[in-house]
Amino acid sequence: MHEKEGSIRKAGAWITAGAILASATVMASAPQESQAKSLPSGEKPNIVLIFMDNFGYGELGCYGGGITRGAPTPQIDELARQGTRFTNFNVEVQCTPSRAALMTGRYAIRSGCGSVPITTGMYGLTQWEVTMAEMLSDAGYATGMFGKWHLGHTKGRFPTDQGFDEWYGIPNSTDESLWPDQPQFNDVVKEKLSPYAVPEYIYDGRKGSNPKKVKVYDSAARLDIDRECTNRAKDFIKSQVKTAKPFFVFLPYTQTHMPVVPSIEFAGKSGNGNWGDVLMQIDSYIGELLDTLDELGIADKTIFIFTSDNGPEMLPGHNGWSGPWRGSYFTGLEGSLRVPFIIRWPNRVPADRVSNEIVHAMDLYATFANIAGGDVPHDRIIDSIDQTDFFLGKQEKSNRDGFVVYVGNDLFGIKWRNWKMMFKEVERGTDAKKTYDFPRFYNLYSDPKEEYPLTRDTAGHFWVRWPMAEILKPHGASLSEEPPIKPGTPDPYVPMK
Repeated sequence: MHEKEGSIRKAGAWITAGAILASATVMASAPQESQAKSLPSGEKPNIVLIFMDNFGYGELGCYGGGITRGAPTPQIDELARQGTRFTNFNVEVQCTPSRAALMTGRYAIRSGCGSVPITTGMYGLTQWEVTMAEMLSDAGYATGMFGKWHLGHTKGRFPTDQGFDEWYGIPNSTDESLWPDQPQFNDVVKEKLSPYAVPEYIYDGRKGSNPKKVKVYDSAARLDIDRECTNRAKDFIKSQVKTAKPFFVFLPYTQTHMPVVPSIEFAGKSGNGNWGDVLMQIDSYIGELLDTLDELGIADKTIFIFTSDNGPEMLPGHNGWSGPWRGSYFTGLEGSLRVPFIIRWPNRVPADRVSNEIVHAMDLYATFANIAGGDVPHDRIIDSIDQTDFFLGKQEKSNRDGFVVYVGNDLFGIKWRNWKMMFKEVERGTDAKKTYDFPRFYNLYSDPKEEYPLTRDTAGHFWVRWPMAEILKPHGASLSEEPPIKPGTPDPYVPMK
C-alpha cells in the first residue's frame, strides 16, 4: 500500500465508519454554458493574473496591512474597491504544488507536483498535463508569462513548452539567488558534482525553441527582476493590442520570497525597512500595469486578478504576515491556505464587494475556460469548479464549500465551510509534523487562529465529519481510479489504464 493511500484510508476510516456514502462523479464535467461562453472572439476578455510569491493574507492595506506593515498600498486598495475582494480564497501550501494546481485545475498530488523538489532533480509538469496557458492558447489567446515558474527546469518543462508564447523569468526559486555568493557552492560547481548544483539563470524564451540564458540569477539580479518582468508584461500587453487576439498575462512575481529586498529604486523609500520598501514597490508596479490598461483603453475588456501562491515566509528577517490567521507556508494552517484575492472586470464583476465564500486557486481553470470559450479536458480527473456566475455576482454562494488539505504529498485534513478537521499538523514549516489518532476540530469563526481543537463545545459538533466525508471519500476513490503521477516521471508520460 502506498503511503498516500494509507493516509487517506486511515482518515476515511475515522470519518466513515458505519456509513454508506453516495457515489460521486470525479471526472471533469463540461463547463457550464453561460453568456460568456458564446462571446465572439473579438469580445473575449483579456486576462492579467498577478501571482505573488509567499505573500501573506495581511500585507495589503485592504486586508488590514499597508501602513501597519510599513507602507500604504493605495493602488491595490483602489483595485479592491473597483472589484471583488475575497477573504476565503485558498491555495496549496507550497510554491510548486500551488502553481501546479493553478495551471492544471487539479490537486497537485495528481500531477506529481505535490511538493517542492527537495531530492528530485528532474521535476515539474509532464507534457501530458493540459495547462491553463495551453487551454487559453487553444481558445485563441496570446499567452505571456513573466516571472517565476517552479514547475520544471529541464528541457521540455519550461513555460514555453507548456503553452506560453513568451517567457522571461526564472525556472526555480529566489533563494537560489543566494547560492552564487557562497564560495563553497562555487567550488562545487567547478567540481561538477551534480547537474543540479549549478547557478540559476534568468531565461528568455519563445514557444517552439529552447529558452536562452540571459544572466545568472544572483543577489544583484534579484533586485531588478520584478522591475524587468513588469516592463516585459507592459510591452507584451502593448504589442497584443495591435492584434485581434485577446491576451493572457501570467505575472508570477518573485516577491515576497526570501530574500525580501527591494530594488535600488525603492530601497529606503518607505523609511520603515525592507518590508515597507517592498510593499511600495509591489503597489507601484501594479499601478503601472493598471495605468497601461487605462492608457490603451482596454481596462473594461480585461479581467485583472491579484493573488498569491501561498502564505508568508517563516524565516525571521524575511517572514511576512498572515493577518488574523496563524501559520506560515509549508503548514496546513489558515495562514498558509488563505491569501489575498482581488478580481476586477469592470461592469461584469461587482465593485466594492467582499465575500467570505470558499474558492480554491484551481477553480480559476474551469472559470477561465468558461469565460474564454476554452475546453476543460474530459480524459482525466479535474478538480476545478467553474465559479463564473459567482464571480459575476449572479449568485451569492460559491460553487465550492470545501477541499482536501495537503502539505506536500501528505493529506493533512479537510476544510469545509467554517470548519477544519486535521489529522496532521505542523506548527511552522520547518518543524516536525504531528499525527493524531483523534483528529483536531476547529471552528474558524470562533477560533480563527486554530488554537483550541478540543473544547467543551467540540462534541456537539462532531457531526461535521459527515459532510467532510463527502469530500474525502470520493477524493480517495479518485486516486485509485487515476493513480497520481510519480514525482520525477519523465516524458513521454502515458496514464495507466
